[in-house]
Parts: sequence; structure tokens; C-alpha cells
Amino acid sequence: MGESENRCMPDELRSLFLFEKLSDRQLQILCENGHIGTFEPGPVCTEGEPATCFYVLLDGELVMSKRSGGVDVVTNRTSQRGVYCGAWSAYVPNEEHIYEASVRVTRPSRFFVLDADAFARFMKSEFPMAVHLLEGHKVGGRRQSQALGQREKLLALGTITAGLTHQLNNPAAAAARAVADLRDGVGKMRHKLAMLADGKFTPEALRVLVSIQDEVAEQVAKSKAQELTALESSDREEQIGDWLEGHGIVGAWDYAPTFVEAGLDIDWLEKVQASIDDVDCSATMQSAIGWLKYTIDTELRMNEIADASARISGLLAGAKKYSQMDRAEYQMVNVHELLWNTLKTLFGDKVGPDKPVKLVKEWDKSIPEISCYPGGLNEVWDVIINNAIQAMGGHGTLTIKTAREGDDMVRVEIGDDGPGIPEDIINRIFTAFFTTKPFGEGDGLGLDLARRIVVEKHQGDIRVQSKPGDTRFIILLPLVAPAPEAPTPIELPVHAE
Repeated sequence: MGESENRCMPDELRSLFLFEKLSDRQLQILCENGHIGTFEPGPVCTEGEPATCFYVLLDGELVMSKRSGGVDVVTNRTSQRGVYCGAWSAYVPNEEHIYEASVRVTRPSRFFVLDADAFARFMKSEFPMAVHLLEGHKVGGRRQSQALGQREKLLALGTITAGLTHQLNNPAAAAARAVADLRDGVGKMRHKLAMLADGKFTPEALRVLVSIQDEVAEQVAKSKAQELTALESSDREEQIGDWLEGHGIVGAWDYAPTFVEAGLDIDWLEKVQASIDDVDCSATMQSAIGWLKYTIDTELRMNEIADASARISGLLAGAKKYSQMDRAEYQMVNVHELLWNTLKTLFGDKVGPDKPVKLVKEWDKSIPEISCYPGGLNEVWDVIINNAIQAMGGHGTLTIKTAREGDDMVRVEIGDDGPGIPEDIINRIFTAFFTTKPFGEGDGLGLDLARRIVVEKHQGDIRVQSKPGDTRFIILLPLVAPAPEAPTPIELPVHAE
């Protein structure tokens, strides 16, 4: 540390605003338990290390800093006599006391140095009421932060629930409609079975019809990969309708849309016609077309049910990953997977190619997995993306970029083309309870929560750049965030029998 010690004099302490109201006896107690330390330029105390001393500046200059984004960010530079740092809260019981900031001096500087335990004893014996008040303030503040954090989690859960309810409605309704249509189709197929019982089809005719059914079922499966434009579908529907009508099929224009949906064309129908003409049987083109339509309807409805079920399963899986219900709090994850799960789970009805908000992705797929707190980062994405969509009035372009930042950081940039953040408030947006939203629509805690998750929990950094038409939130995350501390084992007393 480069510290040299000298004897403390009560009169020198009395000249500081921090001690000017103390009695001679109290000043003597401080001097007996402390000393004057002279520090050469360099560190005095380091953030995160055990807080062993309380420091008060007598003369010189100190610089205070905190880690953010992997670098030290200066929070204060002063030469004011009497400013203090170090173990200033040593009197709060039942806490692990660490230095909350790093302090260094820029030139030879003198401090009054008091051991943390001696400082705690002095405060408790000389100012018991003040200690209780300060302890309550500190502990109460921590509990308030915990309560607000819990509230944010409940709000996030409500957001997930609302988003899922909205998005599950469409596939669930599609499945219900498909089941109803399938039930109707199966009823009509039962009528066809009655025709078989009456002997209206010969074995040769049945073999032809079953063969056609198998082929058309396979064609329906292939048709899923053949996307037609609206114009192409209309043209093919007209062609098939004309062909069916030309071959004397009753209800030709009712059949045409179904056949187009199944991926059938004129060549396919010609093949069906040839299959029937090749055998001398009781099957007619009209009956074959009827069997085809029932088969196609059944296959299409089953596909719709399968697609709806897959969509529901995908939404639930995405929500599960988003909420991290099946994962440890701290783990290695793909940052792109986290971003995509948030977009799909919470904003799938708002963001996408055919949605009001268009998505532009510029993702660096070479970024390795990072060790982080996925649940916390999902909350960060939720807050920033939701704010971006609201800033754009629900319509615009959302841009998400990722890249490496140096050797040990990942950069995530979330931008929108909304009106921008006014210069007079941009420096306040990460302040707790600050909001520009109308009363009842925002509590001003979202961006403060995001800042605490990124900066305090991940030792990263979050900043904003804004001008009309281009607002960007830039999040820097370390490849390896600080791991949670292992819980201290509890030793149970051993009772002799």
C-alpha cells in the first residue's frame, strides 16, 4: 500500500467537518484506536476485498472508482478534507463487509485510518440511536431492493402469461377447427363404407381407389414444401376447375380449391383418369374424385392439427427456456438463443416479417457461449425491446446486433427507429422511478433493473445512444460473469447422548 504511520492528534481531527462536533473524550478514543497514514500515489483500498479500515482524508487527493464493463469507471475525484471511504458501514451487524469501491491517491496523501472493528465499537457505544437508524436505513434499503426485484419477476411472469395466452389462442383455435372438420369428413367416409357394404364397388375398383388414396396422401405431405403465391394458386384453381368441369364432374368448382391446397395439378388428374381407364371396373371418375377429396381433407386437417400442436409445444418450450424454469441460475448459454427465446415468447405477435415491427438481425455467430445468469438477461431483453416497441408506437424496425468486444466481452446492441430520447433526460433514464410514461403506465424501474442486472450482477456495462430515428441500447457482457458464491454450510450442534 505504501503507507507510513504517524501518531494521531485530537486537534487535527477536530478541524475536519466529520469530527468537529465530537467531545475531547471522543476525539481521544479515536486517536487511541487509530493513526495517521501517509500514502504514496497508488491504491488505498480495492473494490470487493474485505473492508478492514475506515479512511478519512486529511490532505492530498483521492480518486474513487467502480468496476463496470470490465474497466474502472471513476465516480469521484476530490481533495476535500474530511471525505471518507472504506469500511464506512462496519457498524451494521450480520453482514460481510467488503470495500464497495476502489480508492487510489494521485499524490502523497494523509488519511486518518481506523480499524473497522474499532470504528464499529465507537459508533455503537457513542451513537447507539444513530447506528440503529443507519442500520435500519441500510437493511431497509436492501429489503426494498429485494422486494422491487421480486415485483419485477412477478411482472415478468405476468408478461409471459399474457404473451402466451395471446399466442396460444391461434394454434388452439386452428386445432379445434381442424378437429371439427375432420369429424365431419369421417362421417362422410362412413357413408362411403356403407356403399362398400352394398357392393357398389368391385374389388378391382377398390384396389384402384385405395392406390389413388395412398398416392394422394403422399402428395399432400409433399405439398407442404411447395409454397404457391396467391396468383399462382388462383391460376391453378381455374385450370383444375376447367379440367374437372370438362370431364363432367359435378361440383367441379367445389373440388378445385381443395386439390390446389393438396398440390395437385392437371398432370396429376390425368394420371388418375388413366388409372381408372386402365381397368374394367365399376369405379367412375366422379367416384374417384369424391374419394380423393375426402382423403385430401382428412390429410390436410391432420396436418393442421400436427402443425398447431407443434406450434403450441414450441411456444411452451420457448417460454420454459425464457423463464429458465428447467435450468440452473448460473450457466453457459448461447446469447442468440436467449435473444430469440425472448422475441418468440414475449413479442411473437408484434415482431416478425408480417408483423407491425420488422426485425433486422446482424448476429455474429462466432461468439462463444457465455457464463451468465440467463433469467436476468432475459429480463434485460424484455425491458429494452418492450421500450423500443413502445417508442416506435408499435410500428417500425427493431434492429438487434451482436459482436465481440475485445478479448473478453460480448456486445449486444438493440436499436429502434423511433423519435429518440430527448437530450435533457437521456442521462436520467437508468435512474430508479424515473419515467416519461403517463401515470399508471410505467413505474420507472425497468431500466434501473436492467442496469443492476448487467452492471452489478454480470460486471458488464449498459449505455444508450440516441438521436431521432436511431436509438441504441448497448449492452456489454463478460464472457464469464462472476459466479454465485457457494452457500456457507450450516453446522448443527452435536448433542451428547
